[in-house]
Amino acid sequence: MRDGLAGGLKPADTLAPVAWAVSARPVGYPEAVAAMDARAAAIAAGTAPELVWLLEHPPLYTSGTSAQPADLIEARFPVFASGRGGQFTYHGPGQRVAYAMLDLKRRAPDVRRYVATLEEWIIRTLAAFGVAGERRDDRVGVWVARPARGAGHEDKIAAIGIRLRHWVSLHGIALNVAPDLTHFAGIVPCGVADARYGVTSLADLGRDVTMAEVDLALRHAFDALFGPTINAGAPELADMAGEMREPARCGHESG
Repeated sequence: MRDGLAGGLKPADTLAPVAWAVSARPVGYPEAVAAMDARAAAIAAGTAPELVWLLEHPPLYTSGTSAQPADLIEARFPVFASGRGGQFTYHGPGQRVAYAMLDLKRRAPDVRRYVATLEEWIIRTLAAFGVAGERRDDRVGVWVARPARGAGHEDKIAAIGIRLRHWVSLHGIALNVAPDLTHFAGIVPCGVADARYGVTSLADLGRDVTMAEVDLALRHAFDALFGPTINAGAPELADMAGEMREPARCGHESG
């Protein structure tokens, strides 16, 4: 059971606040991976602070280390092999991707606890909009029950895929705010083919929220679980491993 592992991963006293960055433009997947790799190496070397990077991708599919070729039904969009765990997933406009580069060695070197805390991050964010997100022990990610469709029916609203390098995390979460859900039809999302399980979004559930509102809820929930953040501005991809612009402290209280 991961429920008992989701109490948070507060930083060691020696860690600086986590840099919090938001990209205003869509970011290509190869660019994002190169930037994450560089930043993770800098965090491991102690030359850059931890980072949470919020962005959107253009429409694309990624395959994780457990992906099965048969789960790619139709390559409607570019397909990228990814070093993260998991299987196939879709990224695109209207989906908030949050890449978390955190030093787990100095927080808690416990992968199951980290995944559980990422799930809790999403669950608390959804609660801000009146949506009851739930975790499943046999499926990673966050799910929403859809009883009107029949017993046992539920939809996935957020995916999780991570990778660790020298105990620094890469990749992270993808929360469906208002993406085109038909784009998921080109894959078997996360390898879950059971007809009772689908994909949903905040918009699909009738929540008319902006990406900025989602970002605020994500940040508030993150602060409560992982510790304080500081504004870093949108990262420059060419020098992600280097210093951010002069940060300003987050304007809301952490929980």
